[in-house]
Amino acid sequence: MELIRRPRRLRRSSAVRELVHETDVRVTDLIYPVFVVEGEKVKEPVPSMPGIYRYSVDMLKIHLKEVWETGIRSVIFFGVPDHKDACGSGAWDEHGAVQSALRMAKECFPDLICIADICLCEYTDHGHCGIVRDGKILNDETLAYLSKAAVSCAGAGADIVAPSDMMDGRIGHMRRSLDEAGYEDTLIMAYSVKYASAFYGPFREAADSAPAFGDRKTYQMDWRNKKEVIVETQLDIEEGADIIMVKPAMAYLDIVKTVSDRFEFPICTYSVSGEYSMIKAAALNGWVDEKAVVMESLTAMKRAGAGMLITYYAPQAARWIREG
Repeated sequence: MELIRRPRRLRRSSAVRELVHETDVRVTDLIYPVFVVEGEKVKEPVPSMPGIYRYSVDMLKIHLKEVWETGIRSVIFFGVPDHKDACGSGAWDEHGAVQSALRMAKECFPDLICIADICLCEYTDHGHCGIVRDGKILNDETLAYLSKAAVSCAGAGADIVAPSDMMDGRIGHMRRSLDEAGYEDTLIMAYSVKYASAFYGPFREAADSAPAFGDRKTYQMDWRNKKEVIVETQLDIEEGADIIMVKPAMAYLDIVKTVSDRFEFPICTYSVSGEYSMIKAAALNGWVDEKAVVMESLTAMKRAGAGMLITYYAPQAARWIREG
């Protein structure tokens, strides 16, 4: 048969495939999420996320050494406080779990990029991401509290603050507050595109952040929509965001591609708890090849346009990458 083009020639051997492949996941692309609790000698498993734990700062120090040795250079911190109240005051507590973890990390691992998730949901007694009055989540009144949390974390050593609340105008308010406090070099990684997703279930167990009433659909995005992605992203860029995030990842690769194609900005995507738990459960049952599925998924995120990948698989993926 006379065929001028035979695409299979480019797939004929492993060596050829390696020569012509287009997309790589690098260890330095990976960002590892960690849950920090108060107290000492705490390493508490998260039942719905096998292999993931909540750490007190002393135990996190040990774990971060292991993470560092894999080549991971970026970590995002989530706090799980003992005390919760209506305004989430633990989010800006100078002695809070995240602030303490940030100080430890910068002292012990000065070159580690420390990212602080900024939200109120873990810290409020109602579990919502903003101030609540008469059952309504208030937008403008929430901004000052979020900015206080960002300034507090920047003061504790955060290189990047990552507001995940989805309140309108929070990036501009936070940027001004950081600059006024002398933290003009602190980056903002905006959760610009965060959908009200069912994939967050295990995280809410890990962070003890399930809402006490209702849901978060009045502020997180409707997963049926795509056009508003451009509006949300453009607003955050205009207000001073340095990095744009899309969350979740696997079911939203079209959104990652849309944002990447439209905006010449660094793009991060968050492979969330539900994605991790589904793969882990299937792997533990022997239904899928864990390494193959994880690396294929992460590569798809890079292929869609993300330059940074937040994943609970980060340390293991780093080992797999180094093994080749």
